[in-house]
Amino acid sequence: MKSANKTQALPIALSMGDPAGIGPEITARAWAELHQKKISFFLIGNLKLAQQQAARLDLPTPIAISDPAQATRIMPSALPVLPLPLAAPVMAGSPDTANAPSVIAAIEKAAQLVMSGQASALVTNPIAKSVLYEAGFSHPGHTEFLGELAKEAKVWPQPHGPIMMLCGGGLRVALVTVHIPLHQVPTALSKDNIIQAAQVLHQALKRDFGLENPRLALCGLNPHAGENGAMGKEEVTTINPAAQALRTRGINITDAQPADALFREDARTGYDAVLALYHDQGLIPVKTLDFHGGINTTLGLPFIRVSPDHGTGFAIAGQGIARPDSLIAALREAASMSAHRQAHDHA
Repeated sequence: MKSANKTQALPIALSMGDPAGIGPEITARAWAELHQKKISFFLIGNLKLAQQQAARLDLPTPIAISDPAQATRIMPSALPVLPLPLAAPVMAGSPDTANAPSVIAAIEKAAQLVMSGQASALVTNPIAKSVLYEAGFSHPGHTEFLGELAKEAKVWPQPHGPIMMLCGGGLRVALVTVHIPLHQVPTALSKDNIIQAAQVLHQALKRDFGLENPRLALCGLNPHAGENGAMGKEEVTTINPAAQALRTRGINITDAQPADALFREDARTGYDAVLALYHDQGLIPVKTLDFHGGINTTLGLPFIRVSPDHGTGFAIAGQGIARPDSLIAALREAASMSAHRQAHDHA
């Protein structure tokens, strides 16, 4: 396996997500789009379900593999699948908590394979957190769970995450706070966590996106970025002091900018990424510009992780109408990030 990897990029590990959602369909459609494009990936999921989905779309029958090293050879002719059993039959659109342990196991297995150097990156199909909660899952989402799994790794980037970044429509937007209620955001923000998020973003843009001198724009929290304290004090007391501290460390970042004007077309030429302060502040512009093709990346982990920026799609699962745009974009971005990281680390 080691000698083969010298001439070929390692494959991407793709976790199955909730089997009752659109994951099986978009995975099959992504293979159909990418199998001749020099992007190799393998699914960690149920072989029978993958084969049934391929048959519905008149695609080649997926093939079981026992080792990720087999994926690149198989990829041009069929979807490679590292088989994982399911406890209950799958009915599209109707998630079953009995299958939740397998959904979690697929994520864990994918993370282990990336951390052990058998896969180049991790791409995750959508999960239904409410279904997993009933099976004892205790994390707010993929991002936090992967941060916990990454603790097993011996080498962490410094500073480290996890930090969520959304990409789409020409935007890259990272978040300081993620899955917390809006009323908790002001108290959750601190000079330290803004500095940490910006440092992680800065380093990721250099290492994984090939930008030598990243330019960061920082969102304000309040209307008009607080207007010098007239509409809120956080910019004066916390946000701008964090930006100043970052600039003294050599990071090119603005003071707090009014978020309502920061994402317009001409403003986007002035930065490479935005650091937003809360979930919807960052996600709304990305999803508005590229709802179907936006992706989510997790920065500051010991491995590359990318995912589609949409949910399980239970309402349309099994109807043959799910769009694979976001998963295809995620797989392409994962391959690009992997290539950039390899070049950076061996420069």
